[in-house]
Amino acid sequence: MRISANFDGGNIEVVNHNDHKNIELNIRKDTNAEYFQWFYFRLQDAEGYPCKLSINNANKASYPEGWENYKVRASYDRITWFQIPTTYNGEKLTFELLPKFNSVYFAYFAPFSYEQHLDLVHSAQLSERCVLTSLGQTVEGREIDLLIAGEPNENKKKIWIIARQHPGESMAEWFMSGFISRLLDSDDPASLKLLEEAVFYLVPNINIDGSIHGNLRANSLGVNLNREWANPDKKTSPEVFYVKEKMKEIGVDLNLDIHGDEGLPYVFTSGIEGIPSFNTKLKELTELFTQSWLQVSPDFQDEEGYEKNKPGTANLNICSKNIGEEFKCLSQTIEMPFKENANLPDNRFGWSAERSEKLGESIINTLLIITNKLQP
Repeated sequence: MRISANFDGGNIEVVNHNDHKNIELNIRKDTNAEYFQWFYFRLQDAEGYPCKLSINNANKASYPEGWENYKVRASYDRITWFQIPTTYNGEKLTFELLPKFNSVYFAYFAPFSYEQHLDLVHSAQLSERCVLTSLGQTVEGREIDLLIAGEPNENKKKIWIIARQHPGESMAEWFMSGFISRLLDSDDPASLKLLEEAVFYLVPNINIDGSIHGNLRANSLGVNLNREWANPDKKTSPEVFYVKEKMKEIGVDLNLDIHGDEGLPYVFTSGIEGIPSFNTKLKELTELFTQSWLQVSPDFQDEEGYEKNKPGTANLNICSKNIGEEFKCLSQTIEMPFKENANLPDNRFGWSAERSEKLGESIINTLLIITNKLQP
């Protein structure tokens, strides 16, 4: 048997693979950081052998509670990712599969590769409603892609959507894939109307380097981008620096930051209730956003999630909080699960790439409702 992770997004260390019934593994830490939880690797020459694999350092991962009631994803073609039997005993994460083919991939969640990212942004630019440009370069010299959808006009609202600050949260870019596909659909009346009212500034993957390295939360220098928004450093977090500079240049009327949560089996938002500028207007917009999305998508709920910050206690280093405060606008963090959605479980696929895409599509209707209520 052979185990490898030497590819885009790959992450695993082999401890022992001499016995197919007792394959021992460790997850590698993020580059220059202590975070780890994302894994993605390939097992070969195992067809017909009942395989039992264990991640020995699971209990030392960044979010060990994320392993409770979690199931590993597997795929033979890297397109269809299905759940397999998985257990966590408080120390090791163990999963089993009798491979039907000679090569199989395992991952924490369905990956979204750099090649897929390039396909996404270059396909989008073929639309007459969309332009692809670069905000600047990452630490390792890769372009930070920005899609501008809609014809810029001083009377239009400026809506920003940023994804994958934490590279291991690949469902965030699947969300963007679904959103972009629907937004640029010339036969979709909701999208057509929305682009008459707003211009979209879309960053489908802000942490390209971390994604390629197979990191969970950090860029290639070990920086957690979602703690850099108050004062981003051009050298250590250029990904945030260039996005923030562009925001200052053109303005922000609404900001969405797309994430995944390891522990909670729900789709939910984390808002700006704790920022100093949170007022009646922002409270009304937050409630309208929530109630509108509840009507549109049964996958979204507002009963489970993070505790709301008390007035004046929000961490303004975090993207949604910082942007909400600096631009006095509605700003939301959107979280999706790595596990199944407990309210609408899917025992075969769990929360999936496809469900993430559908969630991205669904928010078009919510944005259509809320756009005219945004601050001028």
